[in-house]
Amino acid sequence: MKKYYLILLIFFIGCNRQNEETHVSRRSKDSLNLYLSLANEYKLPVEIKKKYTRKAFEVIMSQPEDSLKRVNLFKVANRYFNMRDWNEYNKTVKIILEKAQKANDSVSMSKAYTYLGDYYSSQAISDSAFLYYFKAEKIYTDSNSFYNLAKTRLSKALLQFNEGDFYGSEKAVFNALRVIKGKNNNDILYEAYNLLGVIYNELGDYEKAIEFHNKAIASIDNNLIPAEFQSKATSLNNIGFVYQNLNDYKKANFYFKKGLEEKNLYNQKPELYAILLDNLAYSRFKLNQNEELPDLFYKALKIRDSLQLTAGITASKMHLSEYYAVKKDTAKAIHYSNQALLVSKRTKNFRNVLVALKQLSLIQPEKASKYSEDYIHLNDSLQKAERKMGDKFTRIEYETNEIKNENSSLEIQNRTLVYVFSIFSLIVLFFYIYKTQQAKNRELLFKQQQQVANEDIYNLMISQQNAIETMRIREKKKVAQDLHDGVLGRMFGVRISLDSLDKLDEETANDKRKKYLLELKEIEQDIREISHDLNKEKSGLMNNFVAILEKLFQNQTNTFNTKLIYNIDSNIKWDLVSNVVKINLYRIIQEALQNVNKYAQAKTINVEFKNEINYLAVLISDDGVGFNTHKTKKGIGLQNIVYRTAECNGNVEIHSAKGEGTSIVIKIPIDQKINKIHNES
Repeated sequence: MKKYYLILLIFFIGCNRQNEETHVSRRSKDSLNLYLSLANEYKLPVEIKKKYTRKAFEVIMSQPEDSLKRVNLFKVANRYFNMRDWNEYNKTVKIILEKAQKANDSVSMSKAYTYLGDYYSSQAISDSAFLYYFKAEKIYTDSNSFYNLAKTRLSKALLQFNEGDFYGSEKAVFNALRVIKGKNNNDILYEAYNLLGVIYNELGDYEKAIEFHNKAIASIDNNLIPAEFQSKATSLNNIGFVYQNLNDYKKANFYFKKGLEEKNLYNQKPELYAILLDNLAYSRFKLNQNEELPDLFYKALKIRDSLQLTAGITASKMHLSEYYAVKKDTAKAIHYSNQALLVSKRTKNFRNVLVALKQLSLIQPEKASKYSEDYIHLNDSLQKAERKMGDKFTRIEYETNEIKNENSSLEIQNRTLVYVFSIFSLIVLFFYIYKTQQAKNRELLFKQQQQVANEDIYNLMISQQNAIETMRIREKKKVAQDLHDGVLGRMFGVRISLDSLDKLDEETANDKRKKYLLELKEIEQDIREISHDLNKEKSGLMNNFVAILEKLFQNQTNTFNTKLIYNIDSNIKWDLVSNVVKINLYRIIQEALQNVNKYAQAKTINVEFKNEINYLAVLISDDGVGFNTHKTKKGIGLQNIVYRTAECNGNVEIHSAKGEGTSIVIKIPIDQKINKIHNES
């Protein structure tokens, strides 16, 4: 019968960090160092070491919350791990993880995840162990911590191996080696080669198994791997086990014996010493070298019992069962096989259960069918469980990656939303600036148009003044000439003739007087005609403001499709309307037309100037969409109309409704003499 148990070396080395400045007293520091040192002293009993570990923990918990505190807590966890006090180990690591998460310390978090993976692995809770290893792996990958990444992948590989996922374990080991390729990390190389040797041994590729175990021995560096780990003895044991599987017990015996010769093996690694001793006894048993048997088996079993190594206890009892079966001591053979079966079932080590069932079927042929049935049933279940666990590992990786991808996808989506929002904001800002600039340009253009119009009106005023002045001078000359050449000469002749009437008799004088009066009437008519000609020419000059208005109306008609109907009362005496009123009237008409063009969507616009009693009235109306005068806030255009009307001391009424167009009525008070002149004429 072949032995199933073998040892794997997993290092548990605490982080070495330079001490940071703290407020802990020198005495506390010395005490802590002493407690930690004593807790790690292998010669002391376990209970004493636990006592010192608790004291160290109490000192550390009184320290300030900083990275040094977390480093020291990891040292406490290491002590509990070495003593296999799993409950205290688990509690300590969870305290570290909580503190690391609060401090956002990714280094301590990743290390705590690895420690928790080791805890769940020790408790045979493989899925939880794999999950924590995977969490640590992700942090180490993101931080490019290659050494720790490789160590974590090796821990995953060992977990997969223990669950029977040999190919998954092999892949994980090579992933670890790939990370440290070209780097001087012989401790990692040793672990990787050692595990590959064990994997290939299980896969039945014994040649490769021996090759990698030899590579592991060649990679041992005493400067990197502490001597107390007994790396060489471990590899010698594993090579011997491969030769056992090859049924080459002579070579196996050589390597087990050579491993036992390693210095301080029993003191530093008693569990490894027990394995080598048991394997040596089994090889000698197969070689029929029974001189020290079964004492070597019992010696190994005693050590394993003292260390409570259940898997090792099972292996020793299975070897004793096989030994006594060959010696025909069936009772002892059955006794040790049953004990091995009970321990294996209690610890749920189903592989050892299979070995025990197989051994019992050989010892008790009468019950072989029952044991074989149980064996087949359990073996099928174990294979399914191993496949299921392998699938579970794959699923954990997939689901964890999915969560990460979802988070990454969410980050990408959020980043995309930010980009889209930023671009949208820039576009809105661009259009806002564009519209603002456009509005400013329109306002500037409008001001320029106003300036041109003001200049036109100003020029009109100046031209009116110049025309009036020129007309006055010309009229003065003409009147003077007409009066001098015509009227005055004729009046002078009539006056001389009237003076001569005193010399005539009454009858003759009366006839002459009638004749002279008739001539005076003709002179009066001539003076009236001169006066009418003067007024007519003056009126033509004063009508230039109407021409400016007509020019504005013509521009409106040429530019827009809206029909424009206008009427200017000819009875308005524009020469008696002040320049301020004229300018404001022009602006009001201009503003009103602009509002209609922009908002009203009208088909027809009506503009009318009327001369009413005491008022100059302006009516502006359209048949456009209209607006609610109570709800709609007056725009700048309407405000300008109101303001300009107020400047003329007038009033304005604005009437509008949705769908009913708009009308504006403006009344500006005028001098009463305008109407008087109108009535007199």
